[in-house]
Amino acid sequence: MSALVYDGTAMAGRQLRRVRNNPGITVLTQVMPVNMLLFFGYVFGSALAVPGREYRSFLVPGLLVATAAGGVMTGMFQAAQDSHRGVMDRLRTMPVSRAAVPLGQAVADLVVTAIGTVPLLLAGLAVGWRVQGSAGGVLGAVGLLLLFRFACTWTGILLGLLSRSEEAAGQLGASTFVLPLLSNAYIPTDNLPGWLRTLAEWNPISAVTTALRDLFGNAPVPAGAAWPVAHPVAGSLIWCAVLLALSAPLAVRRCARG
Repeated sequence: MSALVYDGTAMAGRQLRRVRNNPGITVLTQVMPVNMLLFFGYVFGSALAVPGREYRSFLVPGLLVATAAGGVMTGMFQAAQDSHRGVMDRLRTMPVSRAAVPLGQAVADLVVTAIGTVPLLLAGLAVGWRVQGSAGGVLGAVGLLLLFRFACTWTGILLGLLSRSEEAAGQLGASTFVLPLLSNAYIPTDNLPGWLRTLAEWNPISAVTTALRDLFGNAPVPAGAAWPVAHPVAGSLIWCAVLLALSAPLAVRRCARG
């Protein structure tokens, strides 16, 4: 365990230096959610009605979760780079815990995400979003958001290690932007056609978004929704556990065997 902690810390430091040396990606991932908040909030905000709620207050938790889901893309891209540029092969020849390599990437991504979430929260407050829940609810919401990002990053790491090339990983990663569109991150699912509403409500993003809205006090849990959305905190924790249970062991095995 001590070796895993030591090696994981070293790998996390490597990833953080990597982020520092490639600031463009960090800036893009921080600026894009703020731009989307301004665009959706002001351009679509007057056209989209959320019963009993102001749209921008409804939108901010959805954007937070959509940004967290972006861990699939970043995890995939970075893991594919290491895999196809020979970095992973060199690490396999060193006395480094195999679990430490993906763990370090996931932990470093979590640190960057925690820092990068601050501008979006400040922008949300500037446009009128307010936290109306308890202090415990806010802490729970932040913890759940980071756990979801952690699970998504592990999923991305596995997909990146399984990818055939960096280009393939980039194309697949870019396609993940549709996942928040098939959820309740941006619009309520109440008026969607039956099959599409079911698909959206079984999207993990919908459960986490509903949990954040509830914990922040921005919107109540919708009635008549699918189980993960009707029980959003429990549903979110189960989704995170499933993603981690499926992706983490397979990613570690892939790192070890190549």
